Amino acid sequence: MSKKTTLSLIAISVTLSNAPVFAQSETAEGFIEGSTLSLINRNYYFNRDFRDGESTTGNGYSEEWAHGVMAFFESGYTQGSVEVGVDAFSMLGIKLDSGSGRSGVGGSIDLLPYDSAGDPEDNFTRVGGAVKVRLFDTEIKAGDVFPTTPVVHYGDSRLLPESFKGFTVVNNSLEGLTIQGGRLHAMSQPNTSNTNDDFVTFYGGDVDASWLGYAGGDYRVNENISFSLYTSRLKDVWNQHYFGLATTYPVSDMVDVLGGFNYYKATNEGRDLLGEFNNNIWSSSLGVVFGAHAVTASYQQNNGNNDFDYLRQADSIYLNNSIQYSDFNSPKEQSLMLRYDLDMADYGIPGLTFMTRYASGWGADYSNANEVYMRQDDNGAALTGQSRWERDVEARYVVQTGSLSGLSLRVRQATTRATDFESDLDEVRFIAEYPLSIL
Repeated sequence: MSKKTTLSLIAISVTLSNAPVFAQSETAEGFIEGSTLSLINRNYYFNRDFRDGESTTGNGYSEEWAHGVMAFFESGYTQGSVEVGVDAFSMLGIKLDSGSGRSGVGGSIDLLPYDSAGDPEDNFTRVGGAVKVRLFDTEIKAGDVFPTTPVVHYGDSRLLPESFKGFTVVNNSLEGLTIQGGRLHAMSQPNTSNTNDDFVTFYGGDVDASWLGYAGGDYRVNENISFSLYTSRLKDVWNQHYFGLATTYPVSDMVDVLGGFNYYKATNEGRDLLGEFNNNIWSSSLGVVFGAHAVTASYQQNNGNNDFDYLRQADSIYLNNSIQYSDFNSPKEQSLMLRYDLDMADYGIPGLTFMTRYASGWGADYSNANEVYMRQDDNGAALTGQSRWERDVEARYVVQTGSLSGLSLRVRQATTRATDFESDLDEVRFIAEYPLSIL
């Protein structure tokens, strides 16, 4: 892959979504012959300093350090017109450092589970698997699954990735077109052993939803244009619809212009467990890649009266200005962001990249929010005219050769400041990840 292509892919990821860690592998013929076994070691340090001391940990400071080991087995397929296989995983999370007052409810770090006193557990495990069937160009999985769509996408921003219970269907019959769908009845949170938890949303909390269904597709028109269209229903909670577009225009051998657009429409459904709402939120981006550099500007606006909500700790929010801490998705909120990426391969250090971005939001207004999403001041009045900003800095190095090839070292720092509706905080994350292919 050329250096220019590498930078183009970085910038395109800004317009659409974060790429999943675990990509579906191409399986060879034969159940045993096509099997793969991979192991991922992930070391994760996370601290979050609530500048106003408003976290429920008591001291306004949360800190956890843990190590995760994840094993993933994917079989090949049996012979025949209907091919069958299995996927399985086993995960272990180990506490390295944390303690009372630095972990638990309100800390929102969620690397480790905690007991009733708010103290972190020493370790936790998660085991699961799925049966898969392949017929022509269609693959069906049932069991523990990892969907990757704009309306339901498993989360992988903590120590262990979350998963869902249910079935998924993926079809690739037509060139450039991927069609996906599924029905899910449970999810896991990243810091639990249970793979059969109830659905939880980021802003509304626990919901008594019996299932989540989704369907849609991604189509690449040519090497420069692609779009996505999806719909989903979280039973008795919401209907969500999504449209996304990504474009690349090559100006020269060294310069590309990139554009993107994301749009969500969300309405209440069934028993309205999170109240009545009718939200639409969108973001657009324009960027340029020149040599080792990429600069992207994006604008985002929520036209609804309530927060745009999604599943807790999931990556099911493909909006440009949903970044390390802030989503910039409050009612009536508008935001602007400027992002810069640098690939040091052009300067003789392949594998080393840097990113920094600054986003500012304004105009958040809870005057017409429903009871679930309402935010009020100390006198009980709805918050209006709220604003915030966030600055992120990230450096990442991936070892390119030798016995440590694939080892990734990543440090992320975020600073946010806000008016009454959000916390002021500073946070640092250090993530070391080492993948091993055993089979």
